[in-house]
Amino acid sequence: MTDIEYAWSALEGDPALPARITTVEREGALTARLPVRRLARACVGACALAAAELGAVRAGLDRVPAVRVDDGAVATAFASERHLLIDGRAPVSFAPLSRLWRTADGWVRTHANYPHHRARLLTALRLGEDAGAEEVAAALAGRSALEVEDTVYAAGGLAVALRSDEEWAAHPQGAGSAALPLVERERPDTARARVFTPLEGAPLLPAAGLRVLDLTRVLAGPVATRTLALLGADVLRLDAPHLPELADQHADTGFGKRSATLDLAADRARFEELLASADVVVTGYRPGALDRFGLSARALTERRPGLVVAELSAWGRRGPWAGRRGFDSLVQVATGIAVTEGSAREPGALPAQALDHGTGYLLAAAVLRALTEQSYEGGSRVVRLALARTAAWLTGADGRAVPGRAVPSRAVPGPAVPGERDAAPGERDAAAAYEGPGPWLGGTGGRIGRLRYALPPVAFAGGPGDWARPPVPWGSDEARWT
Repeated sequence: MTDIEYAWSALEGDPALPARITTVEREGALTARLPVRRLARACVGACALAAAELGAVRAGLDRVPAVRVDDGAVATAFASERHLLIDGRAPVSFAPLSRLWRTADGWVRTHANYPHHRARLLTALRLGEDAGAEEVAAALAGRSALEVEDTVYAAGGLAVALRSDEEWAAHPQGAGSAALPLVERERPDTARARVFTPLEGAPLLPAAGLRVLDLTRVLAGPVATRTLALLGADVLRLDAPHLPELADQHADTGFGKRSATLDLAADRARFEELLASADVVVTGYRPGALDRFGLSARALTERRPGLVVAELSAWGRRGPWAGRRGFDSLVQVATGIAVTEGSAREPGALPAQALDHGTGYLLAAAVLRALTEQSYEGGSRVVRLALARTAAWLTGADGRAVPGRAVPSRAVPGPAVPGERDAAPGERDAAAAYEGPGPWLGGTGGRIGRLRYALPPVAFAGGPGDWARPPVPWGSDEARWT
């Protein structure tokens, strides 16, 4: 089974459809010891195929459009936050206190990009609010990595001790994450089948007319909703007024969306109005964090039968770390990736935040597949993904054990078109080596400024080539549907 077939089977897609994918492989793209390029290609390919499948259903096509995955486009998109320029200025990816640190017995990784996370880290280390890298380094040097991990977590901050593959496999959370399906899928009710408005004209926008509530932050979730916006969805991102997103990060993942603030406790009626006509809700907070607002998957589907709920977490919803916050950089350190990619002198990292981006494209694919299934099976849908589970796929800790199943006969592989043949799964087109992101960068102007950005890698015959509009400043729109 190829990587694309593996990802597609996790989505329970028709096993015949990966034959519609052709890949353009480019040596030098996402170079790493682990098979990052293959994972990235598979995640984008599965997403593009899910988009093409839904587009075929809605447009009444007798065949799913052909999908083309180019390693150059994928590699550029997986580092989109690094390629972004705002009026010629490169964004800052990590704050000074978000890094690897030596401890008395090893290494620990902290994440302090947000002001409240920085404050909690310094509180845990008993340092003043103005402390810098030198003071943090001195405070960590005399402590064990596990002590730092526990102390910072207890203070509400983020720190993870460096572990090898073997150490993570022996950890209860590591074993639990690897045992999960790559994509968890549930059908909590028997709501009637979804009736789509037929699609006409070009480009083919599979998610046109669909409303998506985006309750995500940072990278993986926003990548998923950015992709749904590319495909025509009306995506409304909602954030708490007191937790502003980092401006550069928001610019990178805000293409095609609108952005509003909403206090879920004080303005619950407004949220319920939005939910009443939403088709999809995507959440990216740690498991249980939104339950107090009545936003668990079960509560949402009970109030809005037929809804698709997509949940993203760092560690998964089971295990001792299920309730912990986490980011791509922390998951790399915990799961053995940083050891594998490092040297005898120090830990390393993947060439991109591949867990974030890969999981984001898989999450979008899971939403698209759920919508397709609703057209002939009905029912609300809940899909769940976790960065740590994607890491288990990348490292081989999962044993690649996700089964596929045949799709009911109303799926759309369709008859062969005369003179057209399917590609063998994973078929390669000859191509030059990856020589940089240039061909896959675009430019636009907008309310944020003049932007250089990575073009979307999701491509299928007749589909969109770029977002319909640039990102807007954080929180600058009204919390309402267009």
